[in-house]
Amino acid sequence: MVEDVLGRVLYASAPDADDAVEAGASLLAADAGQWPAVGRVLLRRAEQLVRQAWERGWQPADLVRMARRTAPDDARPTRLAVDLIAAEARRYAPGTPAPRWEAQLRELGAEAWWTADDRFLTELGRREAMDRFPLAEALLEVMRLVFGLPAIEPVGPVPGSSGHRTTPPAAPPRTVGEPKMLGRIRALLAKAEATDYPEEAEALTGKAQQLMARHSIDEALLAAGAGAGPEGAPEAVRIGVDRPYESTGAMLLDAVAEANRCRAVWNDDLGFSTVVGFATDLESVELLYTSLLVQATAAMTRAEAGQRTAGRKRTKTFRQSFLLGYANRIRQRLSAATERTVAESATELGERLLPVLAARDVAVAGAAEEMFPVTTRHSVRGARDAQGWHEGTAAADRASLGGR
Repeated sequence: MVEDVLGRVLYASAPDADDAVEAGASLLAADAGQWPAVGRVLLRRAEQLVRQAWERGWQPADLVRMARRTAPDDARPTRLAVDLIAAEARRYAPGTPAPRWEAQLRELGAEAWWTADDRFLTELGRREAMDRFPLAEALLEVMRLVFGLPAIEPVGPVPGSSGHRTTPPAAPPRTVGEPKMLGRIRALLAKAEATDYPEEAEALTGKAQQLMARHSIDEALLAAGAGAGPEGAPEAVRIGVDRPYESTGAMLLDAVAEANRCRAVWNDDLGFSTVVGFATDLESVELLYTSLLVQATAAMTRAEAGQRTAGRKRTKTFRQSFLLGYANRIRQRLSAATERTVAESATELGERLLPVLAARDVAVAGAAEEMFPVTTRHSVRGARDAQGWHEGTAAADRASLGGR
């Protein structure tokens, strides 16, 4: 019975999907005595669907983001998606997933909390305060979402395919001060996000960018000196860009990626950018982009408050123009900061630096083109609110990344 319901729900066409889910939930919830057996089958099939999503290129954070994107006003689909991820993850041997994958599972809190598979639905219903029918309906909707995800470009290995992690090639030795350096960068950006004083945010963010750029150069020279093989090759990460104003968010991410010697490819249908680069630079992109988003949002809120105080009503057009001006100016200032840091480092380190950086640029470009042989450029609607554009540009100046 369960398999028949799933067949009808998963393969229903879009116009008939709601009716199929409702009818399927009614059948699954009709008999309380069969509820534990239904739970076991649903959980097993959900694990299979999640595994198939991994094989089509998706990762835990991606799947949860899609659940949140599909139902932004309802947290239950997101929690259910995390539960299904936790169920599938039970098959992994310790140490099998890659570190980035393991980090996503930890951040999501994807751990099996139910006491037994035959009590999954009962305990889930108690946690969500849902009766059998709405619970079955919600679960079917999430399973349909996972089943319908398209194949995308993989950004890492699928975990759990064997009982142990494949031994990676020997990596160049890490510098002793690296964890301390990353900790300093995170602390500086956190302070820049928290302060209400633009000049202080400028100084803190600028210092963080200087440390990032220098850290990237040190890593490049270290890898080149050690003759790093595949472990030193470009990697890729997916970074979600949330609504609203996702196009301007993607522009800001592209600016940050470009300044940190990475390539970003935006998927507007699925709401994420894939960023290709070396591991150290990818971490810098994630840190800086997240921080700039926080700073941009705070600055935009302050600007809107000022406009309202002056008696001028501002709308979505103001916010869109603000973020366009912000992203445009950040791109200019990041590019200048990167060029300045490289020039200063080249003076200090001599002729060996520029060929190393050029080789890494070629490697990143090649990896991006291999992943995305066909890309399309899209125009973004221009700023239609002059005040918003000027306010956003001014906010980007205050978030200067070139140091003082």
